[in-house]
Amino acid sequence: MSHFITKAPIARRSFLKGSAAVGAGLAMPAIISSKALASSGEINIMMWSDYLPEVFVDAFESSTGIKINFTGIGSNEELLNKLKATNGEGFDIVSPTNNRNLQWQPAELLQPFDMNRVPIDHVQASMAIGEKYWNFGGCCWIPHIWGTEGIGWRTDLFTPAGEFPSYYDVWDDANAGKTMGRGHSMILGLGLALERMGQLEPGSMWAAYETPEKMTEVWTKVTDIAISKKKNIKIIWNDADTQKAGLLNEGVIVGQTWDGPPLALKTDGEPVMYRAPIEGAMAWIDGMAMPKGAKNIDQIYAFIEAAYTPELAGKAIDFHGYNSPVIGAADFASATYSQNFADAYPGDALANLNAWPAEAPWYADMRTEFTNKFMSA
Repeated sequence: MSHFITKAPIARRSFLKGSAAVGAGLAMPAIISSKALASSGEINIMMWSDYLPEVFVDAFESSTGIKINFTGIGSNEELLNKLKATNGEGFDIVSPTNNRNLQWQPAELLQPFDMNRVPIDHVQASMAIGEKYWNFGGCCWIPHIWGTEGIGWRTDLFTPAGEFPSYYDVWDDANAGKTMGRGHSMILGLGLALERMGQLEPGSMWAAYETPEKMTEVWTKVTDIAISKKKNIKIIWNDADTQKAGLLNEGVIVGQTWDGPPLALKTDGEPVMYRAPIEGAMAWIDGMAMPKGAKNIDQIYAFIEAAYTPELAGKAIDFHGYNSPVIGAADFASATYSQNFADAYPGDALANLNAWPAEAPWYADMRTEFTNKFMSA
């Protein structure tokens, strides 16, 4: 996602590889440096709630002696607000999404990595965008996990109208009371669907990122439509577990979701599917950043080294359901990962991905206002 600030779709074929089945055991690979293996102590990580599966944590802790103290988050807003509240203290690694650089730079909560200690050559060059877009006196962001937001559904209870579902399926009266989504991105998805349906000028949702005036014009119209259809939404989620529960136990038949939760359910044999919608899935890269108050510096670089090891990154894929930027990681995921990926992005879906544009502070503030208006309606 090297051009994430632009509005143009980004192809993924150039850096995706099929996966192969490997042995079930997971020990720290020999390529981890002796310095990392000799480390000890602890590391305080604040990261998306489902990004550190037990299989990764156990291998890392047992091999390095470093204890992970984990704080899960469900949104970028939560992450930034928590770090503002501590003035950058209390955590060693946090996980901002790539397009939030314009919000993090003025906050002055991060410190740059020593890139001589980061094996950045282990990740796809197209995703190693931190030095260009997160250069706050040095590189303050490196890639960790990437994925998309699209449509997840129960295969036994819902069937898309064609090969691809639509963001509008979440709002459709035909599915009333059986859908879910996340507040702000669900409104964005509705806008993209309205563009496709001819009810909104093409390109309106991306134009809203350019000026407050344009955002007011576009989001006022889309939010009003969202409010008129809010009764159709059963669950408004803010984390991975809520998405899974909605599809498994809460009567949701179709929802706007991240790719990871429904694909993890699909891997477990549940009647669940995830696919990029006809309007194009929203693509993102979540990274690793070091707060200015980070204390456990050697442990941070040991964690990065482990995260950039293909064996460990690949095995984690099977549990969190997302994708890794680490070169060769997919080869260590199960064969199911390759099938899930093909199911999620058939045909020209990869070429139609929408890179989530960079969000200026004014955009984030205004979006929160519109989202709150929808949520409180």
